[in-house]
Amino acid sequence: MSSHLQGGRVDVSLIQTAARNNLINLLEKCPGPKAIVWDNSLAGPVGLIAQYAVLREHSVTKMFPLRPTPLPETDVAHVIFITRPKLNLMDFVGYNVHADSKTKSGSKKQYHVFFVPKKSLLCMERLKHNGVFGSVSLVEEFRCELFPFDSDVVSMEISDVFREYTLENDPTYLYQTAQAIIFLQKLYGPIPRVWGKGAAARQVWDLVLRLQREKNNANTPTKTNQTSTIDQILLIDRSVDLITPLATQLTYEGLIDEIFGINNSTANFPIDNFLSSEERTSESLSEDKKQIILNSADKLFSDIRDKNFNAVGAFLSKQAKTISAQLDNSQEKSVQEMKLYVQRLPQILAKKKALAHHTAIAECIKEVTDSYEFLDTLQTEQEFLNCIEVDKTSPYIEDMIAQAKPLISVLRLICLQCTTSSGLKPKILEHYKRELVQVYGIQALLAIGKLEKVGLLKVQSGTRQYTVLRKALRLTMEDTSEINPTDISYVHSVYAPLSVRLAEQVTKNGGWKQLQDVLGLLPGPTLDESPAVPSSLTQNNSDTPQVVLVFFIGGCTFAEISALRFLSQQEDSNVEFVIATTKLINGASFLKSIVEM
Repeated sequence: MSSHLQGGRVDVSLIQTAARNNLINLLEKCPGPKAIVWDNSLAGPVGLIAQYAVLREHSVTKMFPLRPTPLPETDVAHVIFITRPKLNLMDFVGYNVHADSKTKSGSKKQYHVFFVPKKSLLCMERLKHNGVFGSVSLVEEFRCELFPFDSDVVSMEISDVFREYTLENDPTYLYQTAQAIIFLQKLYGPIPRVWGKGAAARQVWDLVLRLQREKNNANTPTKTNQTSTIDQILLIDRSVDLITPLATQLTYEGLIDEIFGINNSTANFPIDNFLSSEERTSESLSEDKKQIILNSADKLFSDIRDKNFNAVGAFLSKQAKTISAQLDNSQEKSVQEMKLYVQRLPQILAKKKALAHHTAIAECIKEVTDSYEFLDTLQTEQEFLNCIEVDKTSPYIEDMIAQAKPLISVLRLICLQCTTSSGLKPKILEHYKRELVQVYGIQALLAIGKLEKVGLLKVQSGTRQYTVLRKALRLTMEDTSEINPTDISYVHSVYAPLSVRLAEQVTKNGGWKQLQDVLGLLPGPTLDESPAVPSSLTQNNSDTPQVVLVFFIGGCTFAEISALRFLSQQEDSNVEFVIATTKLINGASFLKSIVEM
């Protein structure tokens, strides 16, 4: 069991155990040697619940990615496709089964499809259409609604949720989100208080109520004697706060994600920074990337992940001095003291290794954050967030287009200017469109169309919502300390995430009452409900912190997670946050999921 998943009032390791047991039960239905063919979007997340060693214990001898190319020759009894229910993936499955069944060993093999988290009628029909449904022995559901990332973070890891419900008007993933909430209530007891903002939040909660009613009508026995571990749930539709994902994250973990990308708690860094000068001069490097696991099992990472990057250097150097002092402290000791020192030595050396890793990562980040390009982008962002020069074309954006910088980086800044000025003036929007199409061609035109449809690019009309929200919710703060922060705005240096300000207000003031004036400026309905939960199941002890589950529908950034952790660590706080999301995102991955680049 992963110890880093435990520690909070909500034991996240229960999610890992449930999913792992589901997978093992399915694998045991196929006795003998097995090959697993993974949908690419699942291979990483499933590693969070069952490492390869666990799969090997259950006779998994080979693993391949699901692609439209023939599978390598394997001597196994079963080939298992583990996939999300998507039509294009059914074509890959069809191709693989056809090609593999024609090989020498093909006639001896059995083929199975495990859908995550549930089967789809359309996918079954597509398998029939591809002529392979008859060749598939088992079609099962691998029920895994959520993947555990840390003791306070779980994610569904579906990147298409925001695009599907805003662009395609497809509620499939909202239904899956509702199923995930029901699964959480099954594990941790009923949730007695519900808050929410946005159309998707309303829709998800209505689905939760509907599914629960259907379950009760079907007389399915449910565990009603379980005490509520989660006191409140706050559902936040990403459409309510489109600004936060667009702003550059400035926490240690946020910057790692922005620059190198964190996938399933691991990140790859250039290996040069991790090598000594002798190792660097050796003839050839077998690998050019260093992969590092980033979760709270690493104590040092747990201490610095939520700090503003400007505070990380001083913290690491302080740690280095402490470790040096511990290592140098071996002279003139008695035998007993020496024995204790030797016992503690492996622990000290492990700390030293972790320190070397994070110092190398900090150097990798610093190379980027010290560049003129990064600083100019950050300055432009901060001007937009402070409503400076938002009604003019930005010379910096024009320069970026002229230099043909990556399209996603340019669109990210234009969308930020648009959302902070509550829409662009028609002349400015047309100017940007023309410039983009001239430099990037048809690709830019298609991207612009999609961004307009989800509301990230639009023409200015009437109310300046952001200007009012900025003052009412104190979204921008001047002179906040990045080293010893007193406000959540430290995660972006000047800007406090709107989503987290809402969470702060709801938990501090016991609801939306104080926010009535500004709620109308945010899109979508407001949710405020108290489902009927027997009082014997709720915890009434005022001394223990309230556990609030914040569920982001459409994605959540590491900076938002850091801000929520910061709130719960304050002296006057009586709240412990657990964060659930449909996907862990940053500005680039969020926009890519919308424009499908």
